[in-house]
Amino acid sequence: MYHSKITGLGYYVPDHVVTNDDLSKIIDTNDEWIQERTGIQERRHIIPGQDTTTSMGVKAATIAIERSGVAKEDIDFVVFATLSPDYYFPGPGVLVQRDLGLRTVGALDVRNQCSGFVYALSVADQYIKTGMYKNVLVIGSEVQSTGLDMTTRGRGVSVIFGDGAGAAVLSREEDVTKGILSTHLHSEGLHAEELIVKAPGMGGRWVTDILEDKNPDDESYFPYMNGQFVFKHAVVRFAEVINEGLEANNLKVDDIDMLIPHQANLRISQFIQKKFGLKDEQVHNNVMKFGNTTAASIPIALTEAWEQGKIKSGDTVVLAAFGSGFTWASAIIKW
Repeated sequence: MYHSKITGLGYYVPDHVVTNDDLSKIIDTNDEWIQERTGIQERRHIIPGQDTTTSMGVKAATIAIERSGVAKEDIDFVVFATLSPDYYFPGPGVLVQRDLGLRTVGALDVRNQCSGFVYALSVADQYIKTGMYKNVLVIGSEVQSTGLDMTTRGRGVSVIFGDGAGAAVLSREEDVTKGILSTHLHSEGLHAEELIVKAPGMGGRWVTDILEDKNPDDESYFPYMNGQFVFKHAVVRFAEVINEGLEANNLKVDDIDMLIPHQANLRISQFIQKKFGLKDEQVHNNVMKFGNTTAASIPIALTEAWEQGKIKSGDTVVLAAFGSGFTWASAIIKW
């Protein structure tokens, strides 16, 4: 059986910076309130017409491919994780295949929200391990800003999210001691409605219903989050899935060189860091400047940590995520 390793990383975020003070001009909030609850200071929002989920994914992927040394014609498969596709269908995977000028390779879309990139990474890893593919492009990209309730009513959610994209190229690795050692995926649909966008959906309110009603109080097409409930479950599941990955590879907490948690909330990351007794230099957080970019958050943070020299050859890197679904996941990587 083969192993897969990350041979290239890249990320892209829009130029448009939205600070907490900027939000306070349109929402009844302030910098202190936002930072106290989330740790976020600013985030990036697209300028409509300039960026999309797909175009940002293509920009991040272009960087990752160049850094990987893999020619575009040698990319065998595309896995694209997002909750914010350009179209209801088709998904962005095929648009990336088109816009990058790839061969007529397969393209798969993953809808697992905050854990989407780790799920997508796991899919790519399995394809390579079985020998089906040699080089797989994995993307996480999100445009959150155009779907948020940017009023005081929606401030509990809308101040959290940002736009951006990250990408990785996974390639076949003969050395079984390096690369992605294991991935671990879980779900608990019992709590699906605790973090949700209900509409539009084929099983409920569809676009035509929303337009016909023109109800200003209809919040079904805006994100809803039971914040405290999500926080309590997140800190438990984060710890469980990290420990699961370590135990599967006969590793201990002391073996972790770098933890890249999903950038949901700085308070969650700090809770996990304290629980595992990790030093600041062992955990990479960037939610302060990018907000929660959902499926893009881990590849953006992973790329940034690598660019800053925080990840070196031989390091044990742990990725962990929790989000809507509920779904949660981890990946253990020997760099």
